[in-house]
Amino acid sequence: MPFHDLRIAIRHLLKSPGFTATAVLMLALGIGATTAIFSVVEGVLLRPLPFPHSERLVELADILQGADVGSNGEIGVTAPDIQAYTRDTHSFESLGGYRQTTYQLSGIGEPAQVNAARLSGGVLPALQVEPLMGRLFTQQEDDNKEHVAVLGYSLWLSRLHGDPRVLGTKILLDRKPYEVIGVMPRNFEFPLVPGHLNSSELWIPMSFDQDELTTGAASWNSNMVGRLKPGLTPAQAESDAQRVAQETMHNYPAFMANMHIRAVVRSLHEKTVEQARQLVRTLFLAIVVVLLIACANLAGLLLVRAIRRRHEIAMRLALGARASVLLREAILESLVLSITGGLLGLVLAAIALRVGVSSLPETLPRINEIGLDWQVVVFAIILTVLTGIVCGLAPAFAALRTNVNEALKEGGRTRTADGGHTRLRSALVVTEIAIALALLVASGLLLRSFEKMRDVDLGFRPDDVLTASYSLPQKQYATQSAVDGFNHELIRRLRQLPGVKFAGLTSFLPASGGSSNTVFDAEGYVAPMSAGMNLATQVSVEGDYLQAIGVPLLSGRHFSPADTADTQLVAIVNHKLAEHCWPGSDPVGKRLRLGLHETKIPWLTVVGEVADVKEASPDIPSKQQYYLPVEQYEKSIGPFASPTDLNGNGGYIAIRTATEPEQIANVLRATVRSIDPQLPLSQVQTLEHVVSDSEAPRRFNTAIISSFAIAAVLLAALGIYSVMAFSAALRTQEMAIRIALGSQRSGILGLVFKSAAKLALAGCAVGLLGVGAAARLLRSFLFDVKPFDPLVLAVAAVCVLILALTAALLPARRAASVDPMKALRAA
Repeated sequence: MPFHDLRIAIRHLLKSPGFTATAVLMLALGIGATTAIFSVVEGVLLRPLPFPHSERLVELADILQGADVGSNGEIGVTAPDIQAYTRDTHSFESLGGYRQTTYQLSGIGEPAQVNAARLSGGVLPALQVEPLMGRLFTQQEDDNKEHVAVLGYSLWLSRLHGDPRVLGTKILLDRKPYEVIGVMPRNFEFPLVPGHLNSSELWIPMSFDQDELTTGAASWNSNMVGRLKPGLTPAQAESDAQRVAQETMHNYPAFMANMHIRAVVRSLHEKTVEQARQLVRTLFLAIVVVLLIACANLAGLLLVRAIRRRHEIAMRLALGARASVLLREAILESLVLSITGGLLGLVLAAIALRVGVSSLPETLPRINEIGLDWQVVVFAIILTVLTGIVCGLAPAFAALRTNVNEALKEGGRTRTADGGHTRLRSALVVTEIAIALALLVASGLLLRSFEKMRDVDLGFRPDDVLTASYSLPQKQYATQSAVDGFNHELIRRLRQLPGVKFAGLTSFLPASGGSSNTVFDAEGYVAPMSAGMNLATQVSVEGDYLQAIGVPLLSGRHFSPADTADTQLVAIVNHKLAEHCWPGSDPVGKRLRLGLHETKIPWLTVVGEVADVKEASPDIPSKQQYYLPVEQYEKSIGPFASPTDLNGNGGYIAIRTATEPEQIANVLRATVRSIDPQLPLSQVQTLEHVVSDSEAPRRFNTAIISSFAIAAVLLAALGIYSVMAFSAALRTQEMAIRIALGSQRSGILGLVFKSAAKLALAGCAVGLLGVGAAARLLRSFLFDVKPFDPLVLAVAAVCVLILALTAALLPARRAASVDPMKALRAA
């Protein structure tokens, strides 16, 4: 019996190929898009981390009192922290620290800059992932500072051609030999950082040097990961770690005496997905809204189909057909449509993911894991079945309410459907319009936000600037004189290149988001009682860096070749720092120094004030910043020196050109090779490209929501068109009588337009209420725009009204062009 009913349902649908194709395609787009977005949600948010028993993996970090930085105030951990927490805590099966870095890889093909991670001995045992080949390094190898390396699968394939005899061979990292002892599996990734380009390609022991354990004690530039012992909670582990933090503070050096830390332990999964959670949830909400519109349209089409078959249904009921049989047939028809649309939607989702994953913003972690796995397929199947049942129920019940006597008396004549059917169709269209308006408003708000973000003053001019990253290997550049010799020669040669206006080096590139916070003390500044520490971004520069990127000089002067280690220590501050520390006065001549008030290191004299430079995306507020000349680095930094800070042995090159910057990219590479043939450059790109990358997340938000809004509006227009067309067809006799009695055709047009306008206005009213309900969600995505922006609300409402009237135009013209004689004869 079920197969018989199924054959009947398929035969009925094949008799209406236009209706069937429209419904299937509409559902395929809705289900396909929803499935694709759910793949992102499942891959980024819902899927467990790719490690055994990943629910026991946690992150351990410090919160520095008075430092409002990082997630939840977290600033990472220091090298001494890693040693103390690893040695003295008792809540972890294994615990270790890690730090991302880059190395110059040579000895196998052309030298290249590769992403790497330094791991202490407890990290890989905590992750519990076995290597594909070879072994992992041990805590003893870490303690003994042995030069061993574990390669990533992609690096093994690309640079070593998947050679199974790679174990025991030597590679050069910063021109130091490292023995390859293992290769990790294909899908292994750690640290789990956002973006394709940031993934580590190899791992080596942490092997702290003496500087990191002493002078680097105030550098919170590492992280920790651990595996909890069975039965212990993150809260219990945090209490254990806090005890160790208290002991660590007692052993701080004098210059850190007033620094206070608090340990925090939380799920590694939560840490990994926190930045992506809001975006992914919004994507899923938006696509579910579009699917709802598609379902409403399908329900409307099925309702129209049921009304047109009233006579057939009434005849079958009169002949004794049971209502349950008719209900089953109606739902089966809807299921056939939804399952066909769902299968096609899965194909579309697979294509969309293959093409679209690369366009996802770099803020999303674990992008490589996004795909159509079995959980996603199960989701698509459940969604397809639910869509078929829900969309088929309302039209089926509406059909069963057919008045048998009235329908049989009516025969083949066309007449206006009963009020219940009309109200149901109208309610569906009003819902579609409301949802479409809400998405259109969201799109408009995001577009205005993006426009305002593009108008933000960056504090520099990214046009005509070429940038590149480099790092000098310590083996060949072991002394400061060797480093200075390379940098001075590089700047000298770059300045001599045709078309180069300015050339400089820096530890930090604006709009890259890679800044760090340093504690400083300003002479004459008295902090309020409730204020935290003075924090600012420290930038080391050499040559004409500030001129190269076009940072305006507000007062004073730039650095000059006369600013050497033997002269007065100097600094340049940004406007925000100057206004904070010395409001209303010229900062030139004022003094500041690194560390707290009690830190007794040399003062720096401010010789210039420059504009505030955006460190990350333009929509993120500027921070306090100060600039130091590399030549005075060691003397001015003092105990705050860290091996990861720029002291002239690496950073970024910035060149301002009189021509297109891309044209001298090869010349830049050749210039570097002429000084050091083995030194590779990475990230050779224009500064405009760097800024564009910083805008990518907001650009993606805007583009995806706008796409959903356009789809929703077009689907709503289709809904209005179908309702108006069907209503006009049902009222053909009424229109003919009106025309025969003398009504003008313009009046007939007005009747149809009036019906469409009523639906559109009702939908707009409901949609505006929906915008109010979603205001809190929208606010987190907006920049310098309020959720109830009158201009956006007005434009969106007008667009919806115009589209509604446009969708009603063709049905209105058809109604107005009715031939009264033919219509009345057919009655």
